[in-house]
Amino acid sequence: MGRLVPAVTRALDILELFLDGDGTLSAPDIVRRLQLPRTTVHELVTTLAARGYIVQVQGQPGRYRLGVRPYQLGSRYAEQLDLAAEGQQVARSVAETCDETVHVAILEYTDVIYIAKVDSTHAVRMVSAAGRRLPAHCTSVGKMLLASLPEAELNARIPDDADLLAMTPNSITDPAALRETLARIRERGLAVENRESNPDVSCVAAPVRDRTGRVVAAISISVPMIRWSDERRIELEQLAAKGAAELSERLGHRSVA
Repeated sequence: MGRLVPAVTRALDILELFLDGDGTLSAPDIVRRLQLPRTTVHELVTTLAARGYIVQVQGQPGRYRLGVRPYQLGSRYAEQLDLAAEGQQVARSVAETCDETVHVAILEYTDVIYIAKVDSTHAVRMVSAAGRRLPAHCTSVGKMLLASLPEAELNARIPDDADLLAMTPNSITDPAALRETLARIRERGLAVENRESNPDVSCVAAPVRDRTGRVVAAISISVPMIRWSDERRIELEQLAAKGAAELSERLGHRSVA
């Protein structure tokens, strides 16, 4: 690995300061927050402004905001994003940590479609494939995605008289009961499936957000019942949430602490 260039690092540190607060900064603000010499900050600010990375705030001499150049770079990055490819990389990392089957799925009306999958190395594991479609209400990823819909949209997709398919005896088939479950998922920010799509498997899932904060996918970890317990569920919920946060970050989402 090559040596980091101090001047470039400092310039990037300045740009990242604009992510906080009201998005405007003065040179003294930068000096104070980064503990850099005033001359150095002046030179860096002048260079960033000359290249369009920052611009002076109209009517506020000496204050700067981000310019158009970071937006252009971000837009190009967004254009090149491939949710399935990014999801596959994150799913692989999660699977390597827990050695269970990991999926990334999207919602299509009332079904989920798995767009990425990494298998467990255990002899006993969930058997599935990328591209598979399942009823959303029977899966942890699906319930997570349904819970993220606006209420009006959820009601349009699953009305009170909806006929919900049962894949196992544990599947939720009553729309009212499903809404109660989704409300709890919404509060927790995590979903659990208790043998609802496969009688021998339980799952946990967490939401994946894009740069606007919209939930666009969910990541799940599926575990055969022989390896399932409350302790294991808690552990996997934390891992799913971490994986979902990583994938969200790759999609441009910035969580608010």
